[in-house]
Amino acid sequence: MLQDLPMGLEILYTVLILASIALVLGALLAVAAKIFAVRKDPRIDKIIDCLAGANCGGCGYSGCAAYARAIVEDGAEVGQCPVCDAESSQAIADIMGVEVKHPVRRRAQVMCSGVHGAASYKYLYRGLADCHSVARLGNGPRECSHGCIGLGSCVSACAFDAIHVKDGVAIVDYDKCRACGMCVSACPQHIIELVPFESRYWIGCGSHDKGNVVRSYCDKGCISCGLCVRNCPNHAITMNENIARINYDLCTSCGLCMSKCPRHIIYDGYGPDGKPGVEIKQ
Repeated sequence: MLQDLPMGLEILYTVLILASIALVLGALLAVAAKIFAVRKDPRIDKIIDCLAGANCGGCGYSGCAAYARAIVEDGAEVGQCPVCDAESSQAIADIMGVEVKHPVRRRAQVMCSGVHGAASYKYLYRGLADCHSVARLGNGPRECSHGCIGLGSCVSACAFDAIHVKDGVAIVDYDKCRACGMCVSACPQHIIELVPFESRYWIGCGSHDKGNVVRSYCDKGCISCGLCVRNCPNHAITMNENIARINYDLCTSCGLCMSKCPRHIIYDGYGPDGKPGVEIKQ
């Protein structure tokens, strides 16, 4: 018995016993780790290295790692990442030995023209800069319950610094936008849409109110007159719930709708100087 040994030997034997137990348990754990190890396909890490690392969710998965696993393990489509350039997508396709299908490049567009001075207000708000909180207070401080609240929840959601609030309305920098869709999800008014990147024209209003109601609170809102619809030679514009919308599959960018709109809220997204992005002015 250990208690019958001299004190020094008792301590030594105790240490040796504990060390032996630890050694045996360690060996068992090492064997178990090898037996039950989940082997990771090395292509997953290679694909992650090719992705942008933004973890924006624009591909439809929770992040870059999840998308990489889906490509390797579930056969997810290569080229779904809106942030990757053509070179990165091709590198992923080469890793998988498949042909990449490049999706149509898109950009975010804020469908609102209610800048300061154009849209009237029902109250002044000073507090937390969060559109979702203020949306519970009568859909924001403006009389228009459909327009941009202008407190920048979309700005906070954008990982690419591609959207900013100017003069009370969110404006997208097309060159920086990667169409990840985070701003679309962040907008409580649902007035941010993803449109084809090369599309020139867009309609700056999201109100579903009738024309006479829109006139009462906004100098820039759509009044549902239908002139754009009737003058489009390609039937690319329709009126739905008092708001005009462009079918970009049919639009040929002829510009007739822009010239006929009496409220001047159909904008050339590339502006007269040919540069992407246009600021709404009163």
